Amino acid sequence: MSEIRVPGVLQGFKAFLMRGNVVDLAVAVVIGAAFTGIVNSVVKGVISPVVGALGTKSLDGYSSCLKGPCTGTGADATGVRILWGSVLGATLNFVITAAVVYFLMVLPMSKFLARQEARRKAKHGTRDVSEVTELEVLEEIRDALLAQRSPNRTDA
Repeated sequence: MSEIRVPGVLQGFKAFLMRGNVVDLAVAVVIGAAFTGIVNSVVKGVISPVVGALGTKSLDGYSSCLKGPCTGTGADATGVRILWGSVLGATLNFVITAAVVYFLMVLPMSKFLARQEARRKAKHGTRDVSEVTELEVLEEIRDALLAQRSPNRTDA
Protein backbone atom coordinates (compact mmCIF):
# COMPACT_ATOMS: atom_id res chain seq x y z
CA MET A 1 0.00 0.00 0.00
CA SER A 2 1.38 3.39 -0.93
CA GLU A 3 1.51 6.01 1.73
CA ILE A 4 0.37 9.54 0.96
CA ARG A 5 2.73 12.06 2.50
CA VAL A 6 1.08 15.07 4.04
CA PRO A 7 3.39 18.05 4.45
CA GLY A 8 4.26 18.77 8.03
CA VAL A 9 2.53 21.47 9.98
CA LEU A 10 5.66 23.60 10.03
CA GLN A 11 6.13 23.25 6.27
CA GLY A 12 2.53 24.30 5.69
CA PHE A 13 2.92 27.23 8.06
CA LYS A 14 6.10 28.30 6.27
CA ALA A 15 4.33 28.12 2.89
CA PHE A 16 1.47 30.18 4.32
CA LEU A 17 3.84 32.85 5.61
CA MET A 18 5.74 33.04 2.34
CA ARG A 19 2.65 33.91 0.31
CA GLY A 20 2.81 37.45 -0.99
CA ASN A 21 -0.54 38.54 0.37
CA VAL A 22 0.36 37.52 3.93
CA VAL A 23 3.56 39.54 3.83
CA ASP A 24 1.68 42.51 2.35
CA LEU A 25 -0.91 42.24 5.10
CA ALA A 26 1.77 42.15 7.78
CA VAL A 27 3.40 45.27 6.32
CA ALA A 28 0.02 47.01 6.22
CA VAL A 29 -0.63 46.20 9.88
CA VAL A 30 2.78 47.51 10.94
CA ILE A 31 2.39 50.71 8.92
CA GLY A 32 -1.15 51.15 10.24
CA ALA A 33 0.12 50.85 13.80
CA ALA A 34 2.80 53.43 13.07
CA PHE A 35 0.19 55.83 11.66
CA THR A 36 -1.87 55.52 14.84
CA GLY A 37 0.58 57.76 16.69
CA ILE A 38 0.48 60.35 13.90
CA VAL A 39 -3.30 60.33 13.72
CA ASN A 40 -3.66 60.59 17.49
CA SER A 41 -1.29 63.58 17.48
CA VAL A 42 -3.29 65.29 14.73
CA VAL A 43 -6.55 64.71 16.59
CA LYS A 44 -5.10 65.86 19.91
CA GLY A 45 -3.18 68.84 18.50
CA VAL A 46 -5.50 70.08 15.73
CA ILE A 47 -9.01 68.59 15.81
CA SER A 48 -9.59 68.74 19.56
CA PRO A 49 -8.61 72.44 19.90
CA VAL A 50 -10.93 73.32 17.00
CA VAL A 51 -13.76 71.39 18.63
CA GLY A 52 -12.83 72.97 21.96
CA ALA A 53 -13.16 76.44 20.42
CA LEU A 54 -16.65 75.54 19.21
CA GLY A 55 -17.86 73.71 22.29
CA THR A 56 -16.39 71.39 24.88
CA LYS A 57 -12.72 70.52 25.14
CA SER A 58 -13.30 66.92 24.08
CA LEU A 59 -15.67 65.15 21.71
CA ASP A 60 -16.30 62.62 24.47
CA GLY A 61 -18.30 65.26 26.33
CA TYR A 62 -21.06 65.29 23.72
CA SER A 63 -23.96 63.02 24.60
CA SER A 64 -27.72 62.82 24.59
CA CYS A 65 -30.05 61.53 27.27
CA LEU A 66 -32.28 58.76 25.93
CA LYS A 67 -34.26 57.84 29.02
CA GLY A 68 -34.78 59.31 32.43
CA PRO A 69 -32.88 62.09 34.06
CA CYS A 70 -29.25 61.73 33.04
CA THR A 71 -27.17 62.87 35.96
CA GLY A 72 -23.67 62.03 37.06
CA THR A 73 -20.87 60.32 35.21
CA GLY A 74 -19.20 56.93 35.34
CA ALA A 75 -20.55 54.47 37.91
CA ASP A 76 -22.71 57.17 39.54
CA ALA A 77 -24.59 57.92 36.29
CA THR A 78 -28.35 57.55 36.12
CA GLY A 79 -30.53 57.31 33.05
CA VAL A 80 -29.59 56.06 29.60
CA ARG A 81 -27.01 58.26 27.91
CA ILE A 82 -25.92 57.97 24.25
CA LEU A 83 -22.30 59.04 23.88
CA TRP A 84 -22.44 60.21 20.27
CA GLY A 85 -19.35 62.37 20.75
CA SER A 86 -17.23 59.24 21.17
CA VAL A 87 -18.61 57.83 17.94
CA LEU A 88 -17.90 61.11 16.16
CA GLY A 89 -14.35 61.11 17.51
CA ALA A 90 -13.74 57.55 16.33
CA THR A 91 -15.19 58.42 12.92
CA LEU A 92 -12.88 61.42 12.63
CA ASN A 93 -9.93 59.22 13.58
CA PHE A 94 -10.88 56.79 10.82
CA VAL A 95 -11.31 59.52 8.19
CA ILE A 96 -8.01 61.14 9.14
CA THR A 97 -6.23 57.77 9.02
CA ALA A 98 -7.70 57.01 5.60
CA ALA A 99 -6.71 60.46 4.32
CA VAL A 100 -3.15 60.13 5.61
CA VAL A 101 -2.77 56.67 4.08
CA TYR A 102 -4.22 57.81 0.75
CA PHE A 103 -2.39 61.12 0.37
CA LEU A 104 0.94 60.06 1.84
CA MET A 105 1.17 56.48 0.54
CA VAL A 106 -1.35 55.40 -2.10
CA LEU A 107 -1.38 58.51 -4.28
CA PRO A 108 2.42 58.99 -4.45
CA MET A 109 2.93 55.26 -5.05
CA SER A 110 0.34 55.25 -7.85
CA LYS A 111 2.03 58.21 -9.52
CA PHE A 112 5.44 56.59 -9.14
CA LEU A 113 4.23 53.31 -10.64
CA ALA A 114 2.53 55.14 -13.52
CA ARG A 115 5.80 56.99 -14.29
CA GLN A 116 7.74 53.72 -14.12
CA GLU A 117 5.28 52.07 -16.51
CA ALA A 118 5.48 55.01 -18.92
CA ARG A 119 9.30 54.82 -18.87
CA ARG A 120 9.20 51.08 -19.47
CA LYS A 121 6.83 51.49 -22.41
CA ALA A 122 8.94 54.30 -23.87
CA LYS A 123 12.10 52.24 -23.47
CA HIS A 124 10.68 49.12 -25.10
CA GLY A 125 8.62 50.98 -27.67
CA THR A 126 5.47 49.14 -26.74
CA ARG A 127 2.07 50.50 -27.49
CA ASP A 128 -1.18 50.03 -25.66
CA VAL A 129 -3.36 47.22 -26.88
CA SER A 130 -6.88 48.42 -27.51
CA GLU A 131 -9.35 46.93 -25.16
CA VAL A 132 -11.53 44.23 -26.61
CA THR A 133 -14.88 43.52 -25.05
CA GLU A 134 -15.96 40.06 -24.06
CA LEU A 135 -18.70 40.13 -26.69
CA GLU A 136 -16.18 40.87 -29.45
CA VAL A 137 -14.00 37.96 -28.34
CA LEU A 138 -16.99 35.62 -28.32
CA GLU A 139 -18.01 36.80 -31.79
CA GLU A 140 -14.50 36.11 -33.07
CA ILE A 141 -14.60 32.61 -31.59
CA ARG A 142 -18.00 31.98 -33.16
CA ASP A 143 -16.81 33.20 -36.56
CA ALA A 144 -13.69 31.01 -36.35
CA LEU A 145 -15.78 27.96 -35.47
CA LEU A 146 -18.16 28.64 -38.35
CA ALA A 147 -15.23 29.02 -40.74
CA GLN A 148 -13.84 25.64 -39.64
CA ARG A 149 -17.06 23.81 -40.49
CA SER A 150 -16.96 22.09 -43.81
CA PRO A 151 -19.77 23.12 -46.21
CA ASN A 152 -20.83 19.52 -46.96
CA ARG A 153 -21.23 18.55 -43.30
CA THR A 154 -24.80 18.43 -41.96
CA ASP A 155 -25.89 18.60 -38.37
CA ALA A 156 -27.94 15.67 -37.12
